[in-house]
Amino acid sequence: MSNIITSPLEQFEIVALIPLNIGGINFSLTNSSLFLIIAFFLIIFWTNLSFYNLNLIPNNWQLIKESLYKVTSSIVEDNIGRKGEYYLPFIFTLHLMLLYSNLIGMVPYSFTVTSHIVFTFSLALAIFIGINIIGVQTHGFKFFALFLPRGVPLAIVPLLVSIEFLSYIVKVFTLSIRLFANMTSGHTLLKIIAGFAWTMLSAGGLLAVFHIIPLGLLLALIGLELAIAGLQAYVFTLLTCIYLNDVLDMH
Repeated sequence: MSNIITSPLEQFEIVALIPLNIGGINFSLTNSSLFLIIAFFLIIFWTNLSFYNLNLIPNNWQLIKESLYKVTSSIVEDNIGRKGEYYLPFIFTLHLMLLYSNLIGMVPYSFTVTSHIVFTFSLALAIFIGINIIGVQTHGFKFFALFLPRGVPLAIVPLLVSIEFLSYIVKVFTLSIRLFANMTSGHTLLKIIAGFAWTMLSAGGLLAVFHIIPLGLLLALIGLELAIAGLQAYVFTLLTCIYLNDVLDMH
């Protein structure tokens, strides 16, 4: 039984599938990069499938694609306005990539890319850097006035700038930790309950009969986790739009 029931954290272990080192730099294909590639190709396949045989009355694939596009477009329009149309292709791609990565992680024996802080933090940091570049290109040096509101007494300027700068930097962590923590905790809970149900079933006797209780709870949590997978992709995309609007409008 010890070979079957493993640690609930083992599912997050990154394993090198094809080891490759070039010049002392690790370019190995890991399970994390493999499932990220799978998510990418599934998006391409699904997009091409939804474009196949387009009709005025959409088929099922076309309807799903248009619904997701409308949701993303609404996020951009509500939080950035018409000037956000320029960034819509990137934001739509971001939304799809996170959604597919989260949903693929729900498949048994797969790997959840977004359950690792190194991925979510790198993604959030790249977005944060890009947003700041956009802010500087849009406003020039006036962009740095974001850290110093008007009419502030000179005596508290250093303190206020430090506070504003720290609160601004925190955006990277709010983006990355929320997604990572939700996906990791949800998958860990599912694995614990699944292991508990298997232990009761393997014990036999009366416990084997009552294993249906944690099994029913597991099924309910799977439905909840699927909803969270979609919600976290939505929230990450929403916050990206809000942060982008902050630098465009200098809030």
